[in-house]
Amino acid sequence: MILHKAQKIIAASRARFRVVNAGRRFGKSVLASEEIKGVALSRPSRIAYIAPTIQQARDIMWDMLKRELRTITKKANESRLELEVMDKNGGSSFIFLKGWEAVETLRGQSFDLIILDEVASMRNFWVGWNEVLSPTLVDRRGSAMFISTPKGFNHFYDLYNLPSKDSNYEAFHFTTYDNPNIPVDEIEREKNTKPEDTFAQEYLADFRKQEGLVYKEFSRERHLFSELPQVDFVESFAGIDFGFTNPTAVIHIKRDRDENYYVVGEWYKTQRTEEQVGEYVLSCNFNRVYPDPESPSAISVLNAKGIAVVEVVKNKDSIESGIKRIRDLLKQGRLKIHRDCPNLISEFETYVYPEKLPGKNEYENPVKEHDHALDALRYALSTNTNDEISNEQRSRNYHERIRNIASNSR
Repeated sequence: MILHKAQKIIAASRARFRVVNAGRRFGKSVLASEEIKGVALSRPSRIAYIAPTIQQARDIMWDMLKRELRTITKKANESRLELEVMDKNGGSSFIFLKGWEAVETLRGQSFDLIILDEVASMRNFWVGWNEVLSPTLVDRRGSAMFISTPKGFNHFYDLYNLPSKDSNYEAFHFTTYDNPNIPVDEIEREKNTKPEDTFAQEYLADFRKQEGLVYKEFSRERHLFSELPQVDFVESFAGIDFGFTNPTAVIHIKRDRDENYYVVGEWYKTQRTEEQVGEYVLSCNFNRVYPDPESPSAISVLNAKGIAVVEVVKNKDSIESGIKRIRDLLKQGRLKIHRDCPNLISEFETYVYPEKLPGKNEYENPVKEHDHALDALRYALSTNTNDEISNEQRSRNYHERIRNIASNSR
């Protein structure tokens, strides 16, 4: 396939990591296909194309690759979405199509090129990239291309801005108008029938806040900090949301005497056992922790290690009241987050309510996505109080109940 002018600019870049922020119908899939073909032909290679789901990988790329590489294909596995093709010297290159939902299956593999498509829709992106995919490029000095249309100010926004911090990255921004194969009058029709923010995001690849945000008060300018102020902090505590396939999130918080809360760090990891989580929490020397009450076995590990656990109460109103607590702190400017907490920041900017249903005046609880760090934060801030006696008493009462339950079960 012949690339148009804007696609050629991206293809000509020698940056190891290229971030492509482009509007709908720009030709992102064609660009990805040509990149894969170029590397596969140049030398024996291992290449991964990753879409948000395996079905999307099949729908977007499989038929295109089979068509473009049909004359040099040695083997094609339809069920596994894998191709073996012949490079220019008669060797073999291997191409694997994967879904982000199964990114963990790529641990321990190695690649010359990874193309990630629709990056903005990939959940828990930084965990998957930093812990799983980035190491697969090390031994082969591989490269990566990150392709997407924006979806609010989430991890893709941070990726797009990485070139200012890391010279290995180069970012590109193109709109639907930059594809000469798309009739301009069709784009204008979309412009006239779509809300301004929707058109700007989808066709102009402009970063806009998502509709239905839970924490619309959150602002990077107002709520992020780089250096902890020199104030008198009265305690250090944490909220914990347990996971394994989904991340475990431990949110580190400091409180000063004026009831200002500073999130000073995050621990956001997948594939960690309850024992490993307990060891990490113990090493942090928190004054107390506020864990998800629906994980009793994980809490028992914390208790066994002598960690001061405070009971978090869950009921039908706890999510709503916890969200209100955080929103109030944001409005008052009493909640600050360190810039080195990318997962929490991303969740603030992507955690949304479902669309309102006809006839309903109120939102339901938020969509259960992009919420692990936020849940941990909510457990802590909805339960923590500036009343030291109350905090200590809650912890003592909770541990007394645990001891009584253990005693009665003998």
